[in-house]
Amino acid sequence: MTVYLELLRHGETELGGGLRGSLDDALTETGWAQLRAAVADGSRWDRLISSPLQRCARFAEELAAQHGVPLSLEPDLQELHFGAWEGRSTAELMQTNAEELGRFWNDPYGFTPPEGETLLAFEARILSALQRLQARYAGERLLLVTHGGVIRLLLARARGLPRNDLLQVAVGHAERYQLCLDEQGELWERA
Repeated sequence: MTVYLELLRHGETELGGGLRGSLDDALTETGWAQLRAAVADGSRWDRLISSPLQRCARFAEELAAQHGVPLSLEPDLQELHFGAWEGRSTAELMQTNAEELGRFWNDPYGFTPPEGETLLAFEARILSALQRLQARYAGERLLLVTHGGVIRLLLARARGLPRNDLLQVAVGHAERYQLCLDEQGELWERA
Protein backbone atom coordinates (compact mmCIF):
# COMPACT_ATOMS: atom_id res chain seq x y z
CA MET A 1 0.00 0.00 0.00
CA THR A 2 1.18 3.52 -0.79
CA VAL A 3 2.48 5.87 1.90
CA TYR A 4 2.09 9.61 1.30
CA LEU A 5 5.11 11.66 2.29
CA GLU A 6 5.44 15.36 2.76
CA LEU A 7 9.01 16.49 3.22
CA LEU A 8 9.76 19.67 5.15
CA ARG A 9 13.27 21.04 5.43
CA HIS A 10 14.20 22.74 8.70
CA GLY A 11 14.43 26.52 8.84
CA GLU A 12 17.41 28.84 9.24
CA THR A 13 19.83 27.82 12.01
CA GLU A 14 21.79 29.83 14.56
CA LEU A 15 25.16 28.96 13.09
CA GLY A 16 24.05 29.89 9.59
CA GLY A 17 24.80 28.31 6.26
CA GLY A 18 27.52 25.97 5.27
CA LEU A 19 27.69 22.24 5.67
CA ARG A 20 25.81 21.60 8.92
CA GLY A 21 25.72 17.80 8.63
CA SER A 22 25.50 16.21 12.06
CA LEU A 23 26.11 19.49 13.93
CA ASP A 24 23.18 20.07 16.25
CA ASP A 25 22.53 23.80 16.10
CA ALA A 26 19.21 25.38 16.97
CA LEU A 27 16.77 27.33 14.82
CA THR A 28 16.84 31.11 14.78
CA GLU A 29 13.64 33.08 15.34
CA THR A 30 13.57 33.48 11.56
CA GLY A 31 13.87 29.70 11.20
CA TRP A 32 10.91 29.16 13.54
CA ALA A 33 8.88 31.74 11.59
CA GLN A 34 9.81 30.11 8.27
CA LEU A 35 8.58 26.71 9.48
CA ARG A 36 5.38 28.04 11.02
CA ALA A 37 4.57 29.84 7.77
CA ALA A 38 5.34 26.70 5.75
CA VAL A 39 2.60 24.72 7.52
CA ALA A 40 0.05 27.51 7.97
CA ASP A 41 -2.14 26.18 5.14
CA GLY A 42 -4.07 23.82 7.40
CA SER A 43 -2.61 20.59 6.02
CA ARG A 44 -3.26 17.44 8.04
CA TRP A 45 -1.05 14.42 8.62
CA ASP A 46 -1.57 11.12 10.37
CA ARG A 47 1.83 11.37 12.04
CA LEU A 48 5.09 13.29 12.05
CA ILE A 49 8.51 11.74 11.62
CA SER A 50 11.56 13.87 12.38
CA SER A 51 15.31 13.80 12.37
CA PRO A 52 16.41 13.87 16.02
CA LEU A 53 18.64 16.92 15.45
CA GLN A 54 17.11 19.90 17.23
CA ARG A 55 16.78 22.06 14.10
CA CYS A 56 14.13 19.55 13.01
CA ALA A 57 12.90 17.88 16.20
CA ARG A 58 11.98 20.98 18.24
CA PHE A 59 9.64 22.24 15.53
CA ALA A 60 8.23 18.75 14.93
CA GLU A 61 7.43 18.50 18.66
CA GLU A 62 5.56 21.82 18.56
CA LEU A 63 3.65 20.87 15.41
CA ALA A 64 2.71 17.39 16.69
CA ALA A 65 1.34 18.90 19.90
CA GLN A 66 -0.67 21.52 17.97
CA HIS A 67 -2.19 18.92 15.62
CA GLY A 68 -2.59 16.16 18.18
CA VAL A 69 -0.71 13.62 16.06
CA PRO A 70 2.01 11.18 17.09
CA LEU A 71 5.67 12.07 16.55
CA SER A 72 8.54 9.65 16.07
CA LEU A 73 12.21 10.58 15.88
CA GLU A 74 14.04 8.69 13.13
CA PRO A 75 17.85 8.80 13.45
CA ASP A 76 18.28 7.55 9.88
CA LEU A 77 16.72 10.78 8.56
CA GLN A 78 19.70 12.84 9.73
CA GLU A 79 21.75 14.85 7.29
CA LEU A 80 24.84 13.52 5.52
CA HIS A 81 27.86 13.60 7.82
CA PHE A 82 30.40 15.88 6.12
CA GLY A 83 33.37 14.81 8.27
CA ALA A 84 36.16 17.40 8.37
CA TRP A 85 33.99 19.78 6.32
CA GLU A 86 31.22 20.06 8.91
CA GLY A 87 30.49 23.63 9.93
CA ARG A 88 32.47 25.07 7.02
CA SER A 89 30.98 27.13 4.23
CA THR A 90 31.49 26.33 0.57
CA ALA A 91 33.16 29.76 0.19
CA GLU A 92 35.69 28.80 2.86
CA LEU A 93 36.24 25.39 1.25
CA MET A 94 36.83 27.09 -2.11
CA GLN A 95 39.78 28.86 -0.47
CA THR A 96 41.25 25.79 1.21
CA ASN A 97 39.94 22.69 -0.61
CA ALA A 98 38.76 23.90 -4.02
CA GLU A 99 39.82 20.79 -5.94
CA GLU A 100 38.19 18.39 -3.47
CA LEU A 101 35.01 20.49 -3.27
CA GLY A 102 34.79 20.49 -7.06
CA ARG A 103 35.18 16.72 -7.13
CA PHE A 104 32.40 16.37 -4.54
CA TRP A 105 30.01 18.66 -6.47
CA ASN A 106 30.73 16.90 -9.77
CA ASP A 107 30.70 13.32 -8.47
CA PRO A 108 29.19 13.10 -4.96
CA TYR A 109 29.03 9.30 -5.15
CA GLY A 110 32.67 9.06 -6.24
CA PHE A 111 34.23 11.54 -3.80
CA THR A 112 33.60 11.68 -0.07
CA PRO A 113 34.63 14.65 2.10
CA PRO A 114 37.55 13.72 4.39
CA GLU A 115 36.28 11.60 7.32
CA GLY A 116 32.74 11.97 5.97
CA GLU A 117 29.92 9.57 5.24
CA THR A 118 29.85 8.13 1.73
CA LEU A 119 26.84 8.96 -0.42
CA LEU A 120 26.24 5.23 -0.86
CA ALA A 121 25.99 4.76 2.93
CA PHE A 122 23.80 7.88 3.22
CA GLU A 123 21.49 6.65 0.47
CA ALA A 124 21.23 3.18 2.03
CA ARG A 125 20.42 4.73 5.42
CA ILE A 126 17.67 6.97 4.01
CA LEU A 127 16.11 4.27 1.84
CA SER A 128 16.16 1.81 4.74
CA ALA A 129 14.28 4.36 6.86
CA LEU A 130 11.68 4.78 4.08
CA GLN A 131 11.16 1.02 3.85
CA ARG A 132 10.53 0.87 7.60
CA LEU A 133 8.11 3.80 7.42
CA GLN A 134 6.20 2.18 4.58
CA ALA A 135 5.96 -1.14 6.44
CA ARG A 136 4.66 0.57 9.60
CA TYR A 137 2.47 3.31 8.16
CA ALA A 138 1.16 2.15 4.75
CA GLY A 139 -1.82 4.21 3.65
CA GLU A 140 -1.00 7.09 6.00
CA ARG A 141 0.00 10.69 5.35
CA LEU A 142 3.37 11.41 6.96
CA LEU A 143 5.19 14.69 7.40
CA LEU A 144 8.94 14.16 7.52
CA VAL A 145 10.83 17.07 9.09
CA THR A 146 14.35 16.62 7.86
CA HIS A 147 17.38 18.06 6.09
CA GLY A 148 18.31 19.40 2.67
CA GLY A 149 20.47 16.42 1.72
CA VAL A 150 17.76 13.90 2.62
CA ILE A 151 15.20 15.81 0.57
CA ARG A 152 17.60 16.22 -2.38
CA LEU A 153 18.21 12.48 -2.42
CA LEU A 154 14.50 11.63 -2.36
CA LEU A 155 13.54 14.26 -4.93
CA ALA A 156 16.33 13.17 -7.28
CA ARG A 157 15.08 9.57 -7.08
CA ALA A 158 11.42 10.58 -7.53
CA ARG A 159 12.34 12.73 -10.53
CA GLY A 160 14.47 9.99 -12.10
CA LEU A 161 17.60 12.15 -12.15
CA PRO A 162 21.06 10.68 -12.64
CA ARG A 163 22.90 10.12 -9.36
CA ASN A 164 25.49 12.81 -10.05
CA ASP A 165 22.73 15.43 -10.38
CA LEU A 166 21.78 15.00 -6.73
CA LEU A 167 23.49 18.20 -5.59
CA GLN A 168 21.84 20.19 -8.39
CA VAL A 169 18.42 19.78 -6.72
CA ALA A 170 17.62 23.06 -4.94
CA VAL A 171 15.95 22.79 -1.54
CA GLY A 172 15.45 25.97 0.49
CA HIS A 173 14.85 26.38 4.20
CA ALA A 174 11.30 25.43 5.26
CA GLU A 175 10.30 24.24 1.79
CA ARG A 176 7.75 21.41 1.45
CA TYR A 177 7.59 18.65 -1.14
CA GLN A 178 5.03 15.91 -1.67
CA LEU A 179 5.99 12.36 -2.62
CA CYS A 180 4.37 8.96 -2.74
CA LEU A 181 6.13 5.71 -1.99
CA ASP A 182 4.20 2.91 -3.66
CA GLU A 183 3.97 -0.75 -2.74
CA GLN A 184 6.83 -1.59 -5.15
CA GLY A 185 9.12 0.86 -3.35
CA GLU A 186 8.99 3.43 -6.16
CA LEU A 187 9.03 7.11 -5.26
CA TRP A 188 7.17 9.68 -7.29
CA GLU A 189 6.49 13.36 -6.83
CA ARG A 190 2.94 14.60 -6.34
CA ALA A 191 1.86 17.95 -7.76
